[in-house]
Amino acid sequence: MNMIPPGVVVAVLLVLITSQVFYAALRYRRRAYLPVLLTTALGFGLGQLPAVVFALLLQPLARFVPRAGQEPKETVEQPPAT
Repeated sequence: MNMIPPGVVVAVLLVLITSQVFYAALRYRRRAYLPVLLTTALGFGLGQLPAVVFALLLQPLARFVPRAGQEPKETVEQPPAT
């Protein structure tokens, strides 16, 4: 634990708290928490100082983050009924 800088711990906590606030406060249809967490972390990484602003601006892109376990919808053709 002595090897981890305190700033990293604070940054991780800020990303987690901010992503929870965005997930609860911003109402977008059909979205999971993981894309919100990823875009918030990306916003903090890009923004450094104005990190909350960057994270907030990236939230609409959360619906485009692919999630594991979801397959794309494909149309399956049915044979003609006889």
